Amino acid sequence: MTGGPGAVLVLGEALVDLVPVAGDGGVRTAQSGGAPANVAVGLATLGTSVSFAGGLGGDGFARMLEERLRNAGVDLTLCGRSGLPTALAVAEPDAGGTGYHFHLQDTATFRLPDLSARAAGFGAVYVGGLAAVVEPAATAVRATALAAAEHSLLVVDPNVRQDRTLGADHGSAALRELCGLAHVVKASDEDLERLWPGQDPEETCRKLAAGGRLVVLTRGARGSTAYTATAPPVSVAAAPVEVVNTIGAGDAFAAGLLSRMGALGAFTATPGPQELRDMLAFASRAAASVCARAGTEPSVD
Repeated sequence: MTGGPGAVLVLGEALVDLVPVAGDGGVRTAQSGGAPANVAVGLATLGTSVSFAGGLGGDGFARMLEERLRNAGVDLTLCGRSGLPTALAVAEPDAGGTGYHFHLQDTATFRLPDLSARAAGFGAVYVGGLAAVVEPAATAVRATALAAAEHSLLVVDPNVRQDRTLGADHGSAALRELCGLAHVVKASDEDLERLWPGQDPEETCRKLAAGGRLVVLTRGARGSTAYTATAPPVSVAAAPVEVVNTIGAGDAFAAGLLSRMGALGAFTATPGPQELRDMLAFASRAAASVCARAGTEPSVD
């Protein structure tokens, strides 16, 4: 059965990352990706009931993505289907992180269903990533987010990519609007600097939290901090890890945060300080488990 108060609906893209092979920069390997798809797989891996609503195409890459999601235990009943190809993201890791060049147009990946009528059937609805700013997906994401803001717990992870959100498509404005609708915002310091340039990310978090939101700020190796409207911020150090890979670490953090929130009893924007520490620590361990090896599936003991 799809949905329920303990289930999460993840709306967004499943695409293929073309990642350099270690030791040979001229060769790339195809890796399942897309931030929302990674979050869905992470939630299922951590034991949370999750439905993924993305656009799946008719090529071999789509079959690879579907197999990954199904094998993890993700429900795909609500996915859109078409014969179009799958979107590609060419990953370009460097010392400052991972950049991407995207091949997005005329793909199945962004033919997302409008699930505004289904949002109330889930304990939480997660949106963000490319689908929040690339049409025609962005229209479906916005409609579903508006319904989730009224009838469920709306979780937004802007997951900003500078080369595709800060341009003529006005993606940054769409992501700021989603953050304004959200009950929970999970964002990195880089996300907030790009969406609200010239403002200190911590001050942005305080302003968002003042509207009754739970805002979780991640800073990579410097840990994470949760902000609420009624209590002092709660900070947790990053879990120690020897970094092998950073792709998908933020998605694993988001999955860990939501999974732990549900396990503590309810999807809510008003957890207590001890619950917040527990959630942040669990999410940090989930992110560290991804950083410790190749791949994007978290594992937490």
